[in-house]
Amino acid sequence: MSIGLIALLDDIAALAKVAAVTLDDVAAQATKAATKAAGIVIDDAAVTPRYAVGFAAARELPIVGKIAWGSLKNKILFLLPGALLLSALAPWAITPLLMIGGLYLCYEGFEKVLEMVVPHGEKAAAPDPLAASPADAAALESQRVAGAIRTDFILSAEIMAIALSTITSPSLWTQALILAVVGLGITVLVYGAVALIVKADDVGLALAQSSRPVTGLGHVMRGRPTELEPRGPSALDRAVSRLTQPVGRGLVFGMPYFLKTLSLVGTLAMLWVGGGIIVHGLAGYGLAGIEHAIHGVAVAVAAVVPAVKAAVEWLVTAVASGLLGLALGGVVFLVMHYVVEPLMHRRGATGAH
Repeated sequence: MSIGLIALLDDIAALAKVAAVTLDDVAAQATKAATKAAGIVIDDAAVTPRYAVGFAAARELPIVGKIAWGSLKNKILFLLPGALLLSALAPWAITPLLMIGGLYLCYEGFEKVLEMVVPHGEKAAAPDPLAASPADAAALESQRVAGAIRTDFILSAEIMAIALSTITSPSLWTQALILAVVGLGITVLVYGAVALIVKADDVGLALAQSSRPVTGLGHVMRGRPTELEPRGPSALDRAVSRLTQPVGRGLVFGMPYFLKTLSLVGTLAMLWVGGGIIVHGLAGYGLAGIEHAIHGVAVAVAAVVPAVKAAVEWLVTAVASGLLGLALGGVVFLVMHYVVEPLMHRRGATGAH
């Protein structure tokens, strides 16, 4: 009986080791996949805050929450099963689909660069939900959320495709677990950052205006209104407010510039990721000349500064991939605007008659 118990414990220990190794492998591959998708993640975080602009402060976080929930459903309920079916039934299609997504990223990145260089004029101001009736404001909120979720679906599809392309495990369950970890982790990361971004100016304004950051916070924590406090700021309030008020003013002043910088970084990242996907995809089909050329230039430039060789090699590779992505995006832009759109208009006009 004791021998059987020892054997059972050995089996349990062996299973625990296998599970630990599997979890380590899942964590490592999920991290690698998330790193590969960094460009899309940054762009997602840069794009999403605009969907909460124009609403009352009390509605900003609920709107972000709705978009995050829709994004998670996109990834877990639709894209994850689709990716697993693709991996099981048509693995040959992963690279072409990934390259199509890469071209889309290049196209989007080129359009954003073009808008920076040649602005298309002022866009019409969005209707103010606060000036509308409650029904209109609710309809506008639903419309914004639905639009954000549709945009997120495209970005999420590319994230899941990139994640799938990096998975080396043949096990379907391991692939599913890695994709679920990537989907959940990236959703929490992106929309947690978005929530912080959309509330940063409100927090900054509150800090800048508050002369009682300590006692005021104490009242808030205890659920008491700070307006009922008859006394002025305490000595501790005055000391702390010397720090919090400049921080608040800095947040209010700096957030517009931060959002512009984030948008620029997101655009550059889209071009880098999109161009890199095309380069690797072509290499997978035996057309490795561009990849070898970029690698050769990166190694040559990095050899000049051996102290930071790895960083310089990565930077040169990213810049070269981004420039290629910009060129490809320009080609797709020309095709879309001067070939596809005229054909669609012509076809629509013919159908109308």
